[in-house]
Amino acid sequence: MFKKILIANRGEIACRVIRSARKLNIRTVAVYSEADRDALHVELADEAVAIGPPPAAQSYLRIDAITEACRRTGAEAVHPGYGFLSEREAFALALAHAGIVFIGPNPKAIAAMGDKIESKKLAAKAKVSTVPGFLGEIGDARHAVRAAAEIGYPVMIKASAGGGGKGMRVARNAKEAEEGFARARSEAKSSFGDERILIEKFIDNPRHIEIQVLGDKHGHIIHLGERECSIQRRNQKVVEEAPSSLLDARTRRAMGEQAVALAKAVDYDSAGTVEFVVGPDRAFYFLEMNTRLQVEHPVTELVTGIDLVEQMIRVAAGERLALKQSDVQLDGWAVETRVYAEDPVRNFLPSVGRLTRYRPPPEGSVAGGRVRIDTGVSEGAEISVYYDPMIAKLITHARTRDAAIDLQADALDGFVIEGVGHNLPFLSALMQHPRWRAGRLTTSFIAEEFPGGFRSPAPQGQDLIDFAAVAIAVDHLTNARRRRITQQISGPSVHFAERRIAVIGCERVAARVAGDLDAPVGITLLDCQATAGKAIEVRAHWWPGEPVWSGTIAGRSVTMTVTPLLNGYRLARRGMRVAAHVYTEREAALATLMPERAPPDTEKLLLCPMPGQLKALNVVPGQEVKAGEALCVVEAMKMENVLRAERDGVVRTVRVKPGDSLAVDAVIMEFA
Repeated sequence: MFKKILIANRGEIACRVIRSARKLNIRTVAVYSEADRDALHVELADEAVAIGPPPAAQSYLRIDAITEACRRTGAEAVHPGYGFLSEREAFALALAHAGIVFIGPNPKAIAAMGDKIESKKLAAKAKVSTVPGFLGEIGDARHAVRAAAEIGYPVMIKASAGGGGKGMRVARNAKEAEEGFARARSEAKSSFGDERILIEKFIDNPRHIEIQVLGDKHGHIIHLGERECSIQRRNQKVVEEAPSSLLDARTRRAMGEQAVALAKAVDYDSAGTVEFVVGPDRAFYFLEMNTRLQVEHPVTELVTGIDLVEQMIRVAAGERLALKQSDVQLDGWAVETRVYAEDPVRNFLPSVGRLTRYRPPPEGSVAGGRVRIDTGVSEGAEISVYYDPMIAKLITHARTRDAAIDLQADALDGFVIEGVGHNLPFLSALMQHPRWRAGRLTTSFIAEEFPGGFRSPAPQGQDLIDFAAVAIAVDHLTNARRRRITQQISGPSVHFAERRIAVIGCERVAARVAGDLDAPVGITLLDCQATAGKAIEVRAHWWPGEPVWSGTIAGRSVTMTVTPLLNGYRLARRGMRVAAHVYTEREAALATLMPERAPPDTEKLLLCPMPGQLKALNVVPGQEVKAGEALCVVEAMKMENVLRAERDGVVRTVRVKPGDSLAVDAVIMEFA
């Protein structure tokens, strides 16, 4: 077994590899760019080596810098994680030339399967069901349009060396094919250093289901069941689960056998994933093979009990797999959500900044299951514009799918993130979505159910009463805490009003409140329709200042985050985020007289919707534009975003130039 390994990656996957290496008593070496000098993976590793400036092309994608870091530290092997150099044949060959073991498949398998064009040819030769497409490299935009027409729209334009949703575009006509080719090739070059593009038929209403394979260097290959990854946004996975609610035993066995056959065709000898698109009738087609560890590997680990990173390390060290196919049994259900720094209200555009507060829910065994968190950040960390915006992965495991979803929803309600925009409200709301809970999934789920982005639902009925009850209880306990502060000026005792009014949006909930810090809070509703006079007991081990309120309301378990506001609190639960203001009756009457500030008029401005860099400018001052016409391209988090005109107009002024760094809501241009 190795004594020291280097991890050629960053973020949560670097921290994840460190965890398994420690279990095997292996010392670890982290590499980092200037932007990651204070990152969590640098802190956790036994040693750390700086490898360059923030852009990945000048740091994490530099093979020479990583091999030199191995030489300096004496690392015997390298785990590539996912992304960056993980599927680069040249990297594995360079390590072998330097006498360093690559913790991954052999270079020939990487070349064969990591290249999406070659892998489709091999799959067809191995009689694996494949998606129809152009089996070759697309030369230019005209070739892309011609090939797309021959295949038949819609088509998927994708980077041959890509992954993680980058370098991928769906085209439904010739114009989209031409533009999609340009964007996909540009993203592929900046993200993977390889601009080759392929085109294949896009299967409408598909499900994305993948098979985890595991092989050793002695010819033994098995599969570990499937993962369902159909909940995607812009071709990037958001929620994953294992097993799939669609597959039956027969289909699972057939997909597993094809995945193993394909792996055997290239002498695969590590962890890898064979991805399929699957129709509602369970007909499946090979999509691609990822010759690396997948982001969503934890759900497989939880339902099989197998540590995939540990197995990769053992296999790379020459050990035989101790598992036979018959040893693999799926136990229960696991659900994983990816917590991203993005703004769901702004159609999931990425966000950057400092994590002023980061408090994940407790890990480990809980009633009915288990909670696991894989992350690469800590409180105070910076979410950078240079890398993927994922903050953490939250994984829950329980006996049934419904139980795993419920556990996931509870854990999301207790997850606190401040300082950057994040998708926690969206994920929490998704766990309650009837279509998700019923397992009626396709890769278009988010686009169909949230076409304009996410809007936090307004609480009604019992939800409204729950928010009001917590707001009133928290306000009451905060006042009670103030009464106990020592060294106060003497004088008559302060008596706080018993009657409180919680104002949530346009709703008002009046109540009487009683109780103390060491006792349950009693709330009697006064003027709610059908509930007037109803008494509610609110119990919680909450102390003023804590960001998570967890307790019971009338005996029901409830968890929500609590952030102080002027005269109230911002509360979040089950995807609902509300500003709950708590007043006395007199304060409530005065609050209705306060004027509201009108937002500025930005109708004639094009504002940058996310922090990023202006990649291209398509118009000039004085130019007439039509609705839907591309105005500019902003690159953020390695993704290129085309900003289009919302209506016909004339460009009056352009305030930026290509290469400029833009903040959120920066003015790009003004219209006449």
